Amino acid sequence: MAQRLVLRRFLSIPHKKLAVPLHSMPAPLLSRASVTPCCPCSLLSLPPTAVPATIRMFATTQICRVTFNVQDGDDFQDRVVNSQKPVVVDFHAQWCGPCKILGPRLEKMVAKQNGKVLMAKVDIDDHTDLAIEYEVSAVPTVLAMKNGDVVDKFVGIKDEDQLEAFLKKLTGS
Repeated sequence: MAQRLVLRRFLSIPHKKLAVPLHSMPAPLLSRASVTPCCPCSLLSLPPTAVPATIRMFATTQICRVTFNVQDGDDFQDRVVNSQKPVVVDFHAQWCGPCKILGPRLEKMVAKQNGKVLMAKVDIDDHTDLAIEYEVSAVPTVLAMKNGDVVDKFVGIKDEDQLEAFLKKLTGS
């Protein structure tokens, strides 16, 4: 909730107050900023000379790039079953206390894999059909999927050492 308020406040600031000319940025900030936006947008199609001198940028962390929420059955099919990379699927629920502990711990461990593994989060209340299809009878349930097949599974909370072993078994490293 607090993140939404901060983001809403950030987005409501007029563009002229936020935009800072790149030449006036201090050197440490300039080295971290780039003229290329994080996501594809209209600026990418412009020639370098047409990029405005002031840019509003927003970056995401590595965790957001490897972790995603499943939107529906077709999304699950596209991003999990048809994935070239191994995928850890976290079946969870909003009301589940252990899920709130395991989720961030698992996200952190997946992020440490440097993109070798993806993580899909499936809310069982929103996607009961997927939970039934993959025989999820308790939450949290975590599946390891490779080439569309379930290769490993666990139910309940695990500590970081157990999660690391689970991921090593999935990646084969």
